[in-house]
Amino acid sequence: MRAFVRFFRLFLPCLIFCTSLYAQKKNETYQYHIRQTTSPVRIDGVMDEPGWLEADTATNFYMVLPMDTSFARLRTDVKMTYDQQNLYIIAVCYYDPTASVRQNRPFVQSLRRDWEFGKNDNFIFFMDPFDDQTNGFTFGANAVGAQWDGLLYEGGKANLSWDNKWYSEVKNYDDRYVFEAAIPFKTIRYKKGITRWGINFSRQDLRTTEKSSWAPVPRQFPTASLAYTGTIVWDQAPPQVGSNISLIPYALGGLTRDYANQKPSSYRGDVGLDAKVAVTSSLNLDLTVNPDFSQVDVDRQVTNLDRFELFFPERRQFFLENGDLFTNFGYANIRPFFSRRIGLGVPIRFGARLSGKLNKDWRIGLMDMQTGKVAETGLPAQNFAVVALQRRIFSRSNIGAIFINKESLNYEPEAGKPAYSRYNRNIGLEYNLASSNNAWTGKVLFMKSFDPQTGGKRNHVHAANLLYSTRKWIVGWQHEYVGNNYTAEVGYVPRRGYIKANPTVSYLMFPKGGKVLSHGPQITSYYVYNESFRKTDNETVAMYLTTFRTKSVFAVWAGRDFVRLLQPFDPTNTGRDTLARGTEHRWNAVGVDYISKPQSVFTYAFSGRYGGYYANGTRLFLSTDLGYRFQPYVSLALSANYNDIRLPETNSSTKFWLVGPRIDLTMTNRVFFTTFMQYNEQARNVNLNARFQWRYQPASDIFLVYTDNYLPGSLSVKSRALVLKLTYWWNV
Repeated sequence: MRAFVRFFRLFLPCLIFCTSLYAQKKNETYQYHIRQTTSPVRIDGVMDEPGWLEADTATNFYMVLPMDTSFARLRTDVKMTYDQQNLYIIAVCYYDPTASVRQNRPFVQSLRRDWEFGKNDNFIFFMDPFDDQTNGFTFGANAVGAQWDGLLYEGGKANLSWDNKWYSEVKNYDDRYVFEAAIPFKTIRYKKGITRWGINFSRQDLRTTEKSSWAPVPRQFPTASLAYTGTIVWDQAPPQVGSNISLIPYALGGLTRDYANQKPSSYRGDVGLDAKVAVTSSLNLDLTVNPDFSQVDVDRQVTNLDRFELFFPERRQFFLENGDLFTNFGYANIRPFFSRRIGLGVPIRFGARLSGKLNKDWRIGLMDMQTGKVAETGLPAQNFAVVALQRRIFSRSNIGAIFINKESLNYEPEAGKPAYSRYNRNIGLEYNLASSNNAWTGKVLFMKSFDPQTGGKRNHVHAANLLYSTRKWIVGWQHEYVGNNYTAEVGYVPRRGYIKANPTVSYLMFPKGGKVLSHGPQITSYYVYNESFRKTDNETVAMYLTTFRTKSVFAVWAGRDFVRLLQPFDPTNTGRDTLARGTEHRWNAVGVDYISKPQSVFTYAFSGRYGGYYANGTRLFLSTDLGYRFQPYVSLALSANYNDIRLPETNSSTKFWLVGPRIDLTMTNRVFFTTFMQYNEQARNVNLNARFQWRYQPASDIFLVYTDNYLPGSLSVKSRALVLKLTYWWNV
């Protein structure tokens, strides 16, 4: 333990040193000069307005994939202009001039919004309005006009669940397609008076397997990487939009019935309101009263063979803008705040969030949510308050602090009902490293919890990681300590009372020719110890990864596992016999993974694993994902996995399937119908979900959602629900 503390004390200076190695923005010389237009711009995919003729052109894109050592083979031209209300962009994406018109037909999945990047010809651009190379916005479309929008955080990760008002059109020609868009200044956040924004444009063409960008980006990083943006130079400060208030009311009616408990049908009618108030052009206040999230996509079920809680991402719009300030504090499995703890199974009465930029260096996030009481379980009304603050240092790094308070209001325990804590508080501090060229990234973290149930010892967390990435090498180290008494009731911390070390290294080789683009080995290992430094877990995996020039991927791996159970555990998670606490288990396993090339209308992926398992047993795992598209209107998908677990020590054999067919119908880029079924033998449930969405105006929708749950085998209905919901986005 002391060794880890000493390492932690040495780690922060090391991260700061890595940051200070680089100071200047990498693509500072790539500048686009934008000028205000004096004539109207019509969003129709046709470049015939005078404003476009007067605008500069960004061209001569660089290839990012398959290699990043030359200019792109396909030509892409981009122009930008603006007026007092909107930022305008038009991109002309030319096809391969040596190919026939039939060969140049675009590859897309469907007209569904926020499509899968790797399976669509597309044009996307990335904006960094503060030019801090950390946070921003992304907009774009695939080659038939399906929109893509999201928030950028942590230097280049995109949250596509974010949704807002903007307008676009795509027009197709024999030799090109044209994307034209208007982004209202009210939709984005930026600081008054800043005349230099970060910008980059990205193009993907699946037929030639080429991804390109205007400002060059090394192939090991996504084109969304804000460390490699160029610069928009404004002819004058972008306009201030004045009052910027949006009201988003909703009304719904619904019918539910619980057949399993023989309860009669229940009807519901509800109304609520969300509001977005721009306190400044870079600071936003979100308000919600009686929110409803029935239109949110159902989580995709997974087979759960883990000893710990699984993580599912947040999809509710209210929690998303600047959500990284709150939910990305910590690590993937050490999150002091996880917004899905609020309002699932209990009513949210009201909430408020103030978040955004104070200036180029400071970000702030304040949140307060109030939930109602649940009389049946004795759950009291609760208040959730969060304060987050972030200060940029050096070129792209930052220091963040967070305070979280969950409090039960006027709570008195009731006999015969579960007991709830009166309060739980967390405070944390972290340093996030991001060098100017993105080669060095890392984090140092410390957190502490406070509650009336546990004492003041072993209620803290400290962790650190450092990752070095080049085209050929990825080398990383991470360690974690989570005290046994650390409690984050509003967080996601599935395991406590452990010390973990996690080294990783990989190397890629690039042949000069042939079908293989890159190949190389990767070794990942983690070791977990209890607080007495006794080993409880270890997994080491050696993998060989091959990527082909067609973008198909093949990997083989072998691994060794060790587990010392800290609690009784059923390794099938089906309610069968459990293995005893303190027993030790070791096994070896091998596996193979393959993902087909995305250019085909029929795509597939396969994954397989065979080897040992708990209690000297064996586990066979097979998984496949199949997809077929009738471009651009219909997309069919089927995911299925199968587990065969045999445990001789308990004389048991368990086999179960998880099957999920899905159909997406997109008659236009405003009307979507999605239906999917999830047959989960392990959970003994069949779920059917059908969702119709009509986007009758930008960011305004009508939803019709139908959900059934059945018992496997008999297919008798357990529950059924039907909801009709109307939302309207009104700019005051």
